[in-house]
Amino acid sequence: MTPAINTLKKHKTPHTIYEYEHDSNAQSYGDEAVEKLGVSASQVFKTLVVTIDGKELAVAVVPMTSMLSLKLLAKALGGKKAVMADKALAEKTTGYVFGGVSPLGQKRRLKTVIDASAKALNSMYVSAGRRGLEISLAPADLQTLTQATFANICSE
Repeated sequence: MTPAINTLKKHKTPHTIYEYEHDSNAQSYGDEAVEKLGVSASQVFKTLVVTIDGKELAVAVVPMTSMLSLKLLAKALGGKKAVMADKALAEKTTGYVFGGVSPLGQKRRLKTVIDASAKALNSMYVSAGRRGLEISLAPADLQTLTQATFANICSE
């Protein structure tokens, strides 16, 4: 079990776990998940760790079909500027490896923003904490467990 799955079980949150054989040659972890799960790419979300105003780490949860707008994310978090976080720092802070970062069960809870497009879905897929392991759950449940906000954080 991963910390993400343990969090869901602890809170008795409805979810489904999907495991697939991760291909180490895959160009994109998200595209691989979409292909192996056989679901719409708009339902599969990637978890990105960013640095806000050079000092605070935060998490953005965005659909595979979209690009994160660092400007919109910074605004949603009340900051001026966002940049992608250093990979090693993101791994150390969340406790997850790159390509397997889950918005759930992180070592240190980070401010989290989920793209508003998720609100229209019955269920969404996010990493369960390692490559080749995904969880589907209701967007409102993810919001509750991560204390996230919903905002439009993707580029047009």
